Amino acid sequence: MIKHFLAACALAMFATPAAAQTGIFANHADIGTPALPGTLTHADGSYRITAGGANIWGTADAFHYVWTQRSGDLHIAADIAWEGKGKDPHRKAGLMIRQNATPGSPYADVMVHGDGLTALQYREVQDGPTYQIISAVTHPKRVRLEREGDYVWFSVAGADGVLRHAGGNYRIAFQAPYMVGLALSAHDDKVTETATFSDVEIKVPSLAYVPDTGYAARVESALEVMEVGGVQSRRIVRTFDGKIEAPNWTRDGKALLYNGGGRIWRVPVEGGAPVAIDTGPHVKNNNDHGISPDGAQLIISDQSEPDNLSRIFVLPITGSAAPKLVSSYPDARSYWHGWSPDGKTIAYVYVHTSNGAYDIYTRNLDGSGERPLIVGPGVNDGPEYSPDGKHIYFNTTRSGAMQIWRAKADRSNPEQITRDPNFRDWFPHFSPDGKWIVFISFGLDVALADHPPNRDVLLRIMPADGSAPPRVLTRLFGGQGTINVPSWSPDGRSIAFVSYRIVR
Repeated sequence: MIKHFLAACALAMFATPAAAQTGIFANHADIGTPALPGTLTHADGSYRITAGGANIWGTADAFHYVWTQRSGDLHIAADIAWEGKGKDPHRKAGLMIRQNATPGSPYADVMVHGDGLTALQYREVQDGPTYQIISAVTHPKRVRLEREGDYVWFSVAGADGVLRHAGGNYRIAFQAPYMVGLALSAHDDKVTETATFSDVEIKVPSLAYVPDTGYAARVESALEVMEVGGVQSRRIVRTFDGKIEAPNWTRDGKALLYNGGGRIWRVPVEGGAPVAIDTGPHVKNNNDHGISPDGAQLIISDQSEPDNLSRIFVLPITGSAAPKLVSSYPDARSYWHGWSPDGKTIAYVYVHTSNGAYDIYTRNLDGSGERPLIVGPGVNDGPEYSPDGKHIYFNTTRSGAMQIWRAKADRSNPEQITRDPNFRDWFPHFSPDGKWIVFISFGLDVALADHPPNRDVLLRIMPADGSAPPRVLTRLFGGQGTINVPSWSPDGRSIAFVSYRIVR
């Protein structure tokens, strides 16, 4: 209550200037305590802002803000041009939605740095930390910040001047009314920097109704990587007009593999053009694929046969016209999920076509030695070996909620790892050192044994031994396809995943 009162007082402190001075906005002022005061000049529809300020980052901001108040969905867009070379490459100019005028207010913005780096920044809670999603496009000609429901998105225009979804999203609930406008920080409190915002527009988007937001919905995809420590930045590797799923990180750290359109693709981690991997006649690959511990082999789950049952094949990581069959049943689907550290055994999900039961099996890579591992009760899915080979982690409904469990590799001593009944936890993935697991969490709006696409989800991390509760890495619009398979970087610093946006 005190912070809301202080925020209201902060807004009341600012005198309302004449409309000619602020154009489509209602006010402008310094936020925080810049040592040098900011100024605004408005003429011919352009806004020239000069500002000091240490940064827009961390738990408190210092910058100059030009704003009005709004509620509901909106898009704000502008061309942004810096004046001069500037002192700091990370001076920031951009578009911002902000809950209040205090330095530590929740906010979301799209910022263009002096060196061209462009990112969606956000602070979810009052006086909390700031995070960012870095665009694959630098030096954009135009940017747009988009609020739709409780999500913020951003679009950027490259050399052709056409705004396109930049990828990534974050769920953050702003209370009405909120502030929206133009922001600039010098990133150095001893100097001022200047930028001009032109062709500025604020629009209420017309969003088409999508009757089926599940598998039938048309989506755009963003392939992302994220640091699990430090500032936890997310970075867009590449965006896609259609659906892609389930990235694996190659053992040399240089590329990501993912499935899309039934094929397996390889793309450099630093961005670039995807290249299809030859999987022979198997061109209906689903999102259960992975890389052998030595990095030499690729395993796929494919549904190319007329019966549409998923079967498991193995092939060289470089591709093959004739992958080798590992697992096939005439009356069941098999989905790969785990590879033993010695590379000799796989763990997979066996789905009975007769009764729909989900059980976990293992078998040798040559196809021999089938062994039921985790069979009932409930749905059992997502098996993955610990890096030392002693345990298999999996998600199961055996407790009455979809939670993460583990058992010894010989299936003895099953024990529960996650216990929060407010989440449906799926697909535990080990860090290379075996100390951490990352998994995806759905809410209770999802059926007990389901993991559908296009939902509000969390990526969470916790010690693999369960010695501390999970913490949230990020919130996003995702679900099925986001992180179905192992996706840690080989150095253990980052994970890869996919976020989505429904095309409206």
